[in-house]
Amino acid sequence: MRRTIIAIACILLATPVMAQSVSEKTGVNSALGVSPSTVDFVKQVAISDMFEIESNKLAQQKGNAAEKTFASQMVTDHTKTSTELKGLVTSGKVKAELPSALDSSHQSKLDKLKSANGNDFSSEFNSMQVSAHKDAVDLFERYAKGGDNADLKNWAGKTLPALKHHLESTHPASTPGSRAGLPRRLRQQPLWTVGSPSNSTGAGRRLC
Repeated sequence: MRRTIIAIACILLATPVMAQSVSEKTGVNSALGVSPSTVDFVKQVAISDMFEIESNKLAQQKGNAAEKTFASQMVTDHTKTSTELKGLVTSGKVKAELPSALDSSHQSKLDKLKSANGNDFSSEFNSMQVSAHKDAVDLFERYAKGGDNADLKNWAGKTLPALKHHLESTHPASTPGSRAGLPRRLRQQPLWTVGSPSNSTGAGRRLC
């Protein structure tokens, strides 16, 4: 399998200007641990921030009490990273264009959340948050390790710990030790629901 991925990567990288973007989009770079180009990184981070802000604004309106608390923190944190990224680009330290709208994939996910309500909304929202933050941590780790712009690479490294904490807040499997003393029923829930008013342990209230 790895040989197949490497072979595909070699083909894609044969035309550098276009291939870097294609190999990032198809997941080849992630599979091989290859750093994204600065242009790809900026685009993906900007879109990710836009999606996080908009999806969590929906959760502030449609989610349960615990989801609304979590969503409020996500809007704050991702607005901060979005502003910081824009600052790096507008200052000229990073040569890249910032997208002005979501790509079709993220827009489709957002539309799905807009049409969902109640438990259906919670299920979709929780799943998307886990997936989005796993992708973000992978992206930032790769750029912080091998990015070609020093200022952006430094920013990625400084931002990474917060993203990892976001992932821990959404993904039970990513923090097995943090739930060792909790009943199995609670260990299987997203962290933001542990210690919510419906639970009696009071644990896990720290979201970010």
